[in-house]
Amino acid sequence: MSFNAFPQASLAHTLISLGWDDAWAAEFTPYAEQGLVPGRVVRVDRGQCDVLTAEGIVRADTAFVTPHDPLRVICTGDWAAVETAGNPRYVKAYLPRRTAFVRSTSSQRSEGQILAANVDHAIIAVSLAVELDLGRIERFLALAWESGAQPLVVLTKADLVPDPATLGHLVQDVETTAPGVQVLTVSSHTGEGTDVLGAIVGSGTSVLLGVSGAGKSTLANALLGADVMEVQATRDIDGKGRHTTTTRNLLVLPGGGVLIDTPGLRGVGLFDAEAGVGQVFSEIEDYAAECRFHDCAHEAEPGCAVLAALESGALPERRLESYRKLLRENQRIVAKTDARLRSEIRRDWRLKSAEGRANYSAKRGGRV
Repeated sequence: MSFNAFPQASLAHTLISLGWDDAWAAEFTPYAEQGLVPGRVVRVDRGQCDVLTAEGIVRADTAFVTPHDPLRVICTGDWAAVETAGNPRYVKAYLPRRTAFVRSTSSQRSEGQILAANVDHAIIAVSLAVELDLGRIERFLALAWESGAQPLVVLTKADLVPDPATLGHLVQDVETTAPGVQVLTVSSHTGEGTDVLGAIVGSGTSVLLGVSGAGKSTLANALLGADVMEVQATRDIDGKGRHTTTTRNLLVLPGGGVLIDTPGLRGVGLFDAEAGVGQVFSEIEDYAAECRFHDCAHEAEPGCAVLAALESGALPERRLESYRKLLRENQRIVAKTDARLRSEIRRDWRLKSAEGRANYSAKRGGRV
């Protein structure tokens, strides 16, 4: 069935509820002329994907869009051009992504893995049933900012922290960790905060992220108003849970908006996220702009505004250490895929080694 064969009212209603707009329609024009059908990818597995179109779910083969580059494979959230005639059906192409949430894989090749495409809100679910891991939150935030989506931190299981003062301190800790990011406390058990979250995700596409046991599936069910996602109890000893969600699924919310639920992430590796790191640590970047030297490393240089803020107590030491750690990690990841940067790092290392030898020689009166 061709694109033009769909009843336009049905087409508009179905696709608009998935995030379709005039810009997507314009992008799709050449594919419509080929008789292909637009739809949004709701799930990908084993070389096939489910695509939601105006005529319903279409199961399609992805052989035409399976390149060697893992960042270019079809992904949940993509807008696809589907050939619906014949059997099997095929995804022939997907439209250029507006945003993409990418992390590095755990492989030795340090490849990127795309988790969700065309996302407006990145919801980072953090359980209050266990001690807050601020460093992990910073990692998620760096990837979220880098993706182009607007991050949102949701502290789940708020009913487990009944003392308002304690809850307030926890929220304040996360707000300090997440400048420019809204922080919500939510309890799927009592319903606290779910109406506010529902209003936020009621337009656009949101991706739900977090480790196993963060309460993502329970939160998804609360937003859906039904027990759609399977939920398993977390272990009392450490608050961890099994992967109740095993694939990335796109779900249409009854109140409007689209939600992409993801499996719990064991690792949150950065992937070329320097700008995202800078956004997470924006206060450090602001201090750095006031340093005497534009290439200040914030280690021992005179006139370093970052170290001055650290000494005065305006900048917590944990924040600076986390900033340094994430920048180093990101540089290593980029270096593995960027020969030019690798060369620059080696050159800097040789210069520093030579400088160290010269200083050592000077201290010994020119003797080596």
